[in-house]
Amino acid sequence: MNSLLRKIFFLISILFLGCNQDKVESNMIKKEGMVLIPSGSFLMGSEEKFSRKDESPKHLVNVDSFWIDQTEVTNSQFTQFVEATGYVTTAEIPPKWEDIKKELPPNTPRPDDSLFKPASLIFVSSQGPVNLNSHNQWWKWQPGANWKHPMGPDSNLEGKGDHPVVHISWYDAIAYAKWVGKRLPTEAEWEWAARGGRKNSIYPWGNEDLNSGSPKLNSWEGSFPYFNEQRDNFFYTAPVGSFKPNSFGLYDMAGNVWEWCSDWYDFNYYSKIKDQKLSNPKGPEKPYDPYQPYLKQKVMRGGSFLCNDAYCSGYRVSARMKSSPDTGLQHTGFRLVKDFN
Repeated sequence: MNSLLRKIFFLISILFLGCNQDKVESNMIKKEGMVLIPSGSFLMGSEEKFSRKDESPKHLVNVDSFWIDQTEVTNSQFTQFVEATGYVTTAEIPPKWEDIKKELPPNTPRPDDSLFKPASLIFVSSQGPVNLNSHNQWWKWQPGANWKHPMGPDSNLEGKGDHPVVHISWYDAIAYAKWVGKRLPTEAEWEWAARGGRKNSIYPWGNEDLNSGSPKLNSWEGSFPYFNEQRDNFFYTAPVGSFKPNSFGLYDMAGNVWEWCSDWYDFNYYSKIKDQKLSNPKGPEKPYDPYQPYLKQKVMRGGSFLCNDAYCSGYRVSARMKSSPDTGLQHTGFRLVKDFN
């Protein structure tokens, strides 16, 4: 299809977006595993009773059209990158105290030398109810855990080539993006894509309750973090595309793994920009988290297989999460975008 016909088809798809929500996906342009997202304006964020403070106030945002990966980047895709480049991920490199202490309160004591090994955080179920404010009740610093060994040195990727790659830091995602000629989405692009043209919906699929009907995503069902009903048939990650796509034809915009965005995280960012006319915002110039003021963090979106309403509800399209760019966990992955031209 030549560029003129492609753009004509794209304009037609935009018209369908406004008049027939159910037919949007069939009119989306797709190529090389990506979907072309139409430009549009929407109210970003949420002011509902279940929203967190950093999701408000709602603010009008315009986003130009762009390409986005239809699925999260998989283990097979990341393997090709590593084999071609010899890249070593953050989790495979011993952490340095000189780097870590820069983002900790002054006079924080140096941890024991045993912790300065290549490692990452893995999920471990508790034996029963725990304080959900104490994350160490279900996270374990596991030496030898990384993208090739998601549960630790004795685990591997056998049979999981189509699962999303995990234990990926923001820096790892950036390195992969440069290799394939793409980039991480901005937070605004991610939310616009996740909404699928449903401007006022809570979830990528609309407003139907999470637990109504057939499973809609890979998440924690039951009592977190000790009992998972597994109605969705998965305890950890699921193969990408295991659930229905949203109206833009995108899979796993809710659940499975958290996805990195390019933006710095600023708890007060929405309040600062609420009266501005924003077009393609790229986020704040500096990060800020009042709960971790020394830590520089990047935005993550979409929730993961660990999300549950009692704990995070991260599968809502407006939900925001954050983590330091050198951090990778067992439920952290990414998808990429390209400019439309």
